[in-house]
Amino acid sequence: MDQNFYKEMVENLNQLMEESAIQGKKIYLFGHCNATEELANLLLEKGFSVEGILDNNEAKHGNQYRGIEIQPPLTILKEEPEETLVCIVARAYAAMAAQLKRIGYKGMVRKLVDYNTYAEYSLSSDTISRKRERAGRGSLLLEGIKVKYPGCFKILCPFSALGDIYFMMSYLPYFLEKREIHNWVVGVIGDACGQVARLFGAVHVEVLTQKDMDEMIQAALYTEDKNTFIPHQDRPYVVNLSKALYIKRIPLEQIYCCGVFGLPPATKPIPPSKLGVYGRLEEIEKGKSVIFSPYAKSVTALKKEIWEQIVGDFQRRGYSCYTNVIGEEEPLEGTLGISPSIGQVQSVVERAGTFVGIRSGLCDVIREASCRKVALYPDYNYCDTKWKAVEMYGLRGWENVVVGEGFRWEDVE
Repeated sequence: MDQNFYKEMVENLNQLMEESAIQGKKIYLFGHCNATEELANLLLEKGFSVEGILDNNEAKHGNQYRGIEIQPPLTILKEEPEETLVCIVARAYAAMAAQLKRIGYKGMVRKLVDYNTYAEYSLSSDTISRKRERAGRGSLLLEGIKVKYPGCFKILCPFSALGDIYFMMSYLPYFLEKREIHNWVVGVIGDACGQVARLFGAVHVEVLTQKDMDEMIQAALYTEDKNTFIPHQDRPYVVNLSKALYIKRIPLEQIYCCGVFGLPPATKPIPPSKLGVYGRLEEIEKGKSVIFSPYAKSVTALKKEIWEQIVGDFQRRGYSCYTNVIGEEEPLEGTLGISPSIGQVQSVVERAGTFVGIRSGLCDVIREASCRKVALYPDYNYCDTKWKAVEMYGLRGWENVVVGEGFRWEDVE
């Protein structure tokens, strides 16, 4: 979970505690995802108990996270509404809150993370006044970008997701060529996304905070800025491209190619051109090593036992085992930590010969690497659609493995 969002979640939870809105309540969480697990951890650390995690995915029902059972949303109706509190940190807050209301739940629902701060569906004078102020601040930020990069077309990427930036950059050149745009600047959230943008030769990359990005996007929409483009499938909510997913399965890459940029389905993505080489490459045993990547910000973590199975198998077969770690992340037990930059990871996995990682944006960055590549997918649905994650994010040329109940690595091997 992004650090800024985690901080916001903590602050909002503390506010709930100060208001005494949480004490004595039966707490439910809605939407099983990485952020929900982080909230569950936080609540347990603060001495609260969590009654259950509500989720629409039937395949998850009956599973547990730290002793908290994942249950269908209708479960909440067995409780007295005034005695309950549903907390949501998943991105699909609006749809989840609407679903709870639709099924007849009349208790308290609180959003602890606002992923979409500039979209507020109210026409109250207070809301309009606040949004006008935000648009004003955003206009000043846009003007600052204009001054810093004179004559540049602005491309603003709303989320700090490596995979989204990779897809966007893969098809952006076609968009720029069609519009005859020669000078441009791409705005991203966080240094990691900046690194991905630079892999494709982006000359001007502006790294922004989520708050500044939201305000700039709001200003661009309110002022109908023709020199700004927001390449994302469901944000801002000015098109309902993502709604098509409820009817037809469309892989995320195709959504970017055809939906965001309006390109033919057969359009070939342009690969990164500025990959680097890890400085200590010779220390990795060539062809007899494996790089594990168990961490991802926006994906539900796999159980420790799963990784123990996989690491143990490679160790028994004489492989040198490494875990790709960033910051305070810990290497998997029995492996060594390794921290190449995003642009250097491909050189590392090609030297090692094998990569095994949870399906994340890092997999997109190394999708063209020449080695054995295994992507592990927790068994969950994409947002609140009926499509599995593996159907949305499957990688050509990879071993795409769904990790469900009873998973055994030996079956994969």
